[in-house]
Amino acid sequence: MASPKKKLQGLVAATITPMTEHGEINFSVIGQYVDYLVKEQGVKNIFVNGTTGEGLSLSISERRRVAEEWVTKGRNKLDQVVIHVGALSLKESQELAQHAAEIGADGIAVIAPFFLKPWNKVRAEEVLDGIQEKIPTFQGLKFSDTDLLDFGQCVDQNRQRQFAFLFGVDEQLLSALVMGATGAVGSTYNYLGKKTNQMLEAFERKDFSSALNHQFCIQRFINFVVKLGFGVSQTKAIMTLVSGIPMGPPRLPLQKASREFTDNAEAKLRSLDFLSFNDLKDGNLEACS
Repeated sequence: MASPKKKLQGLVAATITPMTEHGEINFSVIGQYVDYLVKEQGVKNIFVNGTTGEGLSLSISERRRVAEEWVTKGRNKLDQVVIHVGALSLKESQELAQHAAEIGADGIAVIAPFFLKPWNKVRAEEVLDGIQEKIPTFQGLKFSDTDLLDFGQCVDQNRQRQFAFLFGVDEQLLSALVMGATGAVGSTYNYLGKKTNQMLEAFERKDFSSALNHQFCIQRFINFVVKLGFGVSQTKAIMTLVSGIPMGPPRLPLQKASREFTDNAEAKLRSLDFLSFNDLKDGNLEACS
């Protein structure tokens, strides 16, 4: 992650890329999507073209257009728009990074090419060692692993640098907050943002019992859908259910979420009392009983 206008903190929604039933990008709903995140979920930071956004299933020209649309529709509404520019080709990553700067994105995030990858595993704490000397605009990292030892060492060894330490495992965010996470990037914040913000607020006021209850509530839903088979396709289905904004199917080779999954997810949302209205499309996620 590099060069946002201010330190990135709090919740960051890993945005979904809306599609038509024919697999084309549905740009027409992105403005509505921005308003939903801000007004209904209290989420004002976004992470575009990542895994949840099917970034690597899009062409380079599509990734550019998606980035442009989010930046345009989010202007004066969102605090920060971070564009993921990772690609199998370093040259393409450089081109996408340049484009993000040109359109006024607040920052970029990147993963290294992962097809021809090095054989040795490198811990995140090792990557951060001396990184600002190599990348002066470096601002922080998204840590999407359950290794809290590695994450804790990233925080411990770099606290003086004021990096953003963003955690990427939604169901374990509270543990990461204790270890020094400054925020989080995740797909569930598209529709569980309000509930997760309640957890963050409880943690900030040192009401750890309430924070834990919120985390357990979130875990109940995530644990349920993970057992059913949970990925990008299912995230799109749940977001459509909760927001009423049509997210469409995923790009091939992913398959559309089954009706059985959607029905079960809807029943679980209701059983947890996540909805303030009877109609899922109009509902907001509320307190968990």
